[in-house]
Amino acid sequence: MGAGALLLALAACAQQPTNEVGFGGQPPAPPGPVQPKPENERTPVAESSLDATKLPKGYPAKVWTQDGGTALVATGQEGGCSKVHAEVAEQTAEQVKLVLVEETPEPPGICTMDLRYPPVAVRLDAPLDARKVVLEQRDVKVPR
Repeated sequence: MGAGALLLALAACAQQPTNEVGFGGQPPAPPGPVQPKPENERTPVAESSLDATKLPKGYPAKVWTQDGGTALVATGQEGGCSKVHAEVAEQTAEQVKLVLVEETPEPPGICTMDLRYPPVAVRLDAPLDARKVVLEQRDVKVPR
């Protein structure tokens, strides 16, 4: 009976998917949204690797990497009732296009007149390395 239980346990383990990385591999990225780490745990992206020409005038253009280059962090802009988040629009061998999306409730309510500049982060399919970062901004109305 003991041998039968051992055989059954081994068969059950064989059916379980493994998350083994293998020698020299990277562990899988954790699911869910990426949280920006403190600035001392981020690596700034060089200005020469950044294209911010599609951002509105005066919009912050600060970008960092974290987690070994597998996460991209940018400074967003939000105000009053709006909230900002980042979306990866494109990832190629040459560039990563990052869209800073500002969501504003519709119909508008009573909101403050302040501006905030929170860091927003996204996970990349592969480390940024020498790829160029292209920043864009988009406003979106969301139901209240």
